[in-house]
Parts: sequence; structure tokens; C-alpha cells
Amino acid sequence: GRGNFHMLPNGVFHVRGPHAGVQETRAFIAANTTPDFATQSGPMLVIGGAVHPRFQTDGESLKIRNGVGVTRSGAVMFALSRKPVSFGAFARLFRESLHCPDALYLDGTISVLYAKGLGVFGGLFPVGPLIVVKRKP
Repeated sequence: GRGNFHMLPNGVFHVRGPHAGVQETRAFIAANTTPDFATQSGPMLVIGGAVHPRFQTDGESLKIRNGVGVTRSGAVMFALSRKPVSFGAFARLFRESLHCPDALYLDGTISVLYAKGLGVFGGLFPVGPLIVVKRKP
């Protein structure tokens, strides 16, 4: 198909108990994981420490982008660009600054982030799917 989701490999962000991961879709299926939460999206941004092979260093497609990665120690890192960026630049953020060996593109232009203390930014349209992160009592 067309569009970002069909730029293989795409992937899955998954959480089971206190553990989270990002895997290519085929690897996730093969692992027969039964997560508490999972969402599939694409394309993968970073795969085993390498930027997706189809991304140019700084391609011409500049969009607001958001994604998720998991560090080697298991910390989940969400990011939303404030300005339009290329897939290559966004992938390097996850690999080089957030230290995520695997990261997944979630969405673009419609992305919104609310963080306590930061407020709301992004979002040109009504929001659809949500990922909510909150502290357990």
C-alpha cells in the first residue's frame, strides 16, 4: 500500500506489566507475545541501532512527527517534534539523543502532546487514538 505505515518494516510498541518494547511487526508476531497494551504503526524509525534504510539523512518530506522508543534499560521515550522534521532527523533523535536501539513512528500532523508543566502543543485536528501515561498509586 501507500503511505508511511506501508514503508516496511513497520512495527509494534507493546507493554506487558512493567516491561515495554518496540519490535518489527514480523518479529513481534513470531515472538508470540501477549501484551497488556500494543499498537502497530510505521515505519520503524530505528531498527537494532540503525536508522531505517529508506530514510535519507535529511529528506524533503518535513512534517510534525511523533514516535516512541525504548532504551536498553527499559525506559519508554515518547517524542513529538515542535517543528516539521524529516524522518532521518527524527530517527537520529531516538538513536543518538534518546539512546533507543529501536523506535517506531506513531503519527504526524495530527499529533498532540499534553504534559503536566508543559501544557498542550501540536494538533491541527481532533484527536483519535490516545496513549496515556500515568503513575500508579
